[in-house]
Amino acid sequence: MSGSRRRPEDNATSLALYDRAAQAAAAQVIRRYSTSFGLGARMLPAHMRRHIESVYAMVRVADEVVDTYGGPDAGVILDGFEATVVAAMAGRFSTDVVAHAFGVTARAVGITRDQTDPFFASMRTDLTVSIHDQESFDRYVYGSAEVVGEMCLAVFVNTATGPAELPADARVGARRLGAAYQKVNFLRDLGTDCDELGRSYFPGITKATLTNDQLASLVADCRSDIEAARACLTALPRRAGVAVSTTIDIYTRLLDSIAAIDAKDLARRRVRVPNTTKAVLAARNSWDSLKERSKA
Repeated sequence: MSGSRRRPEDNATSLALYDRAAQAAAAQVIRRYSTSFGLGARMLPAHMRRHIESVYAMVRVADEVVDTYGGPDAGVILDGFEATVVAAMAGRFSTDVVAHAFGVTARAVGITRDQTDPFFASMRTDLTVSIHDQESFDRYVYGSAEVVGEMCLAVFVNTATGPAELPADARVGARRLGAAYQKVNFLRDLGTDCDELGRSYFPGITKATLTNDQLASLVADCRSDIEAARACLTALPRRAGVAVSTTIDIYTRLLDSIAAIDAKDLARRRVRVPNTTKAVLAARNSWDSLKERSKA
């Protein structure tokens, strides 16, 4: 150490550096885990992208505790991570870089425990509930997906202005889009969830009992949520709207592929959208947005 005392502004500068380091670490999570959401994030302005990456990283770490690890002490680990996240949201520093990055985002855009509490409650459910009825399913989707949609909406509409009340219509759309993505994932991962995790999310449906009529009904439900969300895209800043439109298009392609499969085959294969197709959708949406902007 040097003999000079550090000035308060030096501390602030160093803390800003730690913020950026934590955000860079969080960004690695989405790059490793999701091509779809990673692609959407890369279409955002840099300051907005950092916040979305931090939200994704926090959500992903919690999900990894209950899905990938799932050991006998998973509940204790999840409780500890939640406490660390809550402390990071309320304070200014965390030794956990993912929690720290999320805390920076939460304070910047107005994410509160109204979103994180139900999220962690749903994650905790995965450790104790393997078969859902309609009530527990609705509660699980709300906590695991709908409030995450709200977190992302807060990033999209509040990054430039700071914390503010979310537009009511856009909030409904964000929740329904989060629900749609979650339910599409449930359909895609039907076999894996059953065989590897011992879970059945859709009430009264398992991989062994799913019929084509039931599959068609689930697909229609997802499409309804997606279309409701698409109608709210005008509430988003332009580049955020383009990014979200791209992820919607990717999930719509995924849903189309799921709808074309016989119900008995769905559990035997994991449907995916090729990365080349995702790139084409992103390029098309960017080009369409530029054309519309040039007309304005």
